[in-house]
Amino acid sequence: MSDEKKWYVLRVISGKEKKLRDIIEKEIRLSGWSEIIPQVIVPTEKVYKLKGGKKVIHEKNFFPGYLMLEAVAAKFNPDIVLHLQNMTNVISFIERNKPIPLKKAEVNRILGKVDEQEEVGGTTNEPFLVGEDVKITDGPFNDFTGTIEEIMEDKKKLRVVVKIFGRKTPVELNFMQVEKQ
Repeated sequence: MSDEKKWYVLRVISGKEKKLRDIIEKEIRLSGWSEIIPQVIVPTEKVYKLKGGKKVIHEKNFFPGYLMLEAVAAKFNPDIVLHLQNMTNVISFIERNKPIPLKKAEVNRILGKVDEQEEVGGTTNEPFLVGEDVKITDGPFNDFTGTIEEIMEDKKKLRVVVKIFGRKTPVELNFMQVEKQ
């Protein structure tokens, strides 16, 4: 029997990923499946934000509503699949009847992306676009909203136009001082 491990994707209720991962890991220990399912992960990325002038690391789900299971393909039988699918807050595997493993390239892309961001030390928010509305989350203009006028990628800064007393005023802000609306 081959001990080749493959990755499977489990769709779950969004917002319940970490709690469900812990429940599944406990179930794996209790049922003695640790040889069959060695890992259950929630793909996350670290995002930096400024709160009160301090850099705060916030962990964000990379794929909300999904868990990844590593399993020995030959031993990942229908009983285990059915048991996992019938757990509370689990919707199903991507393929309901017979879970299909991810391709190696997909796994490397997903896990590589997560690892790469941990090495780099996280990421700012999603890329910004000129003309996009943003909310200022830090600094003297906290809670103001404005429109991006210019993006200075090399300096990691934005020029945002905010209305102050009815006049449009350009303000230069760090990427971490704003969030998308």
